[in-house]
Amino acid sequence: MSAIAFAQVFDGPGHPIRLREFPLPDVLGPGETLVALRLATLCGSDLHTIEGRRAEPTPAILGHEGVGEVVRCGSGRDELHTGDRVTWSIADSCGTCSFCTDYDLPEKCDHLFKYGHATTDDGFGLNGTYASHVILRQGTRIVPVPESLSDELVAPANCALATIANVLSHVPVSASSVLVQGAGLLGIYACAWLRDRGVEHVFCADPVPARRELARRFGAEPIDCDASSDERQDQIRQAAAHGVDAVLELSGDRLAVMEGVDHIRIGGVYVLAGMVHPDSDLGGLTGERIIRKCLTLRGVHNYSPRHLEAGIAFLDRTAGRFPYTDLVSPPIPLSRFDEALEASAQRQWLRVAVTPQESA
Repeated sequence: MSAIAFAQVFDGPGHPIRLREFPLPDVLGPGETLVALRLATLCGSDLHTIEGRRAEPTPAILGHEGVGEVVRCGSGRDELHTGDRVTWSIADSCGTCSFCTDYDLPEKCDHLFKYGHATTDDGFGLNGTYASHVILRQGTRIVPVPESLSDELVAPANCALATIANVLSHVPVSASSVLVQGAGLLGIYACAWLRDRGVEHVFCADPVPARRELARRFGAEPIDCDASSDERQDQIRQAAAHGVDAVLELSGDRLAVMEGVDHIRIGGVYVLAGMVHPDSDLGGLTGERIIRKCLTLRGVHNYSPRHLEAGIAFLDRTAGRFPYTDLVSPPIPLSRFDEALEASAQRQWLRVAVTPQESA
């Protein structure tokens, strides 16, 4: 094993991302696990950070989506072995605070640590996935990856897919019609999972025609966003006379919420998960409208470890049914990270992959 790791380090918007070496520790603490990255994918949140649209402490190794192999573990990780292919929860939680125990919200732990969101001075510094190695902490759920699943399928699972597992846990099992707003990776996963659950009508709205067509390939009935609002409503009401049972806001667009309320039936559920940014004032949505429609509104931010486990099981169950390989680009060597950023900007792929392997 090499005693040196390497990573792409972010010093802030406007600064070039630089390749830097890090010493690998000789000794790991209890519960810590050294993982060699096989593949990582670029999440949109990291792109926003690099562009200066959201603030993160620096210098930092960004990246939280990934799959890798166990190199070695500290004490207390007897279930893991060298060479195991794994993914992991994007956050480390303490397991003892009220959020971890009483409230069942470990993703809001009082002592939360998030991979890809910490400086290189925190711990051993290897805190993100745009690197050759990452060191996972004691309170991180580490999930084995089935041999049947490729790295490309698994890498984004510990962000977008696990979040969708959380989102869908708030959709009634009796739902027969759901509107998915947004056909980014969150929306695509939602369409596939809802169809796998047996939801008869999964509608998907997105302003980009190519993304609507992609949603169709994952089981959705696309809503033509170029049609009039009356035409869009007619399409939905032909299948769901009273409106859909649930709406999932996964687009990040606050203007979509008012239309979502129009499409949802009385007594329906609205799950909000995309608007994790300040430009999310819902404007004309009144308390009276929520009350008179007897709506349930639920916000979802990140996920609990069980949702990641459910996501990997879902991928394993449906890998032969949906074209997941079309979602992630061929891998680009980590040393050419600028090329990966350019590929992300072109929006040909929902995720662009990077690998420490130079032969990619």
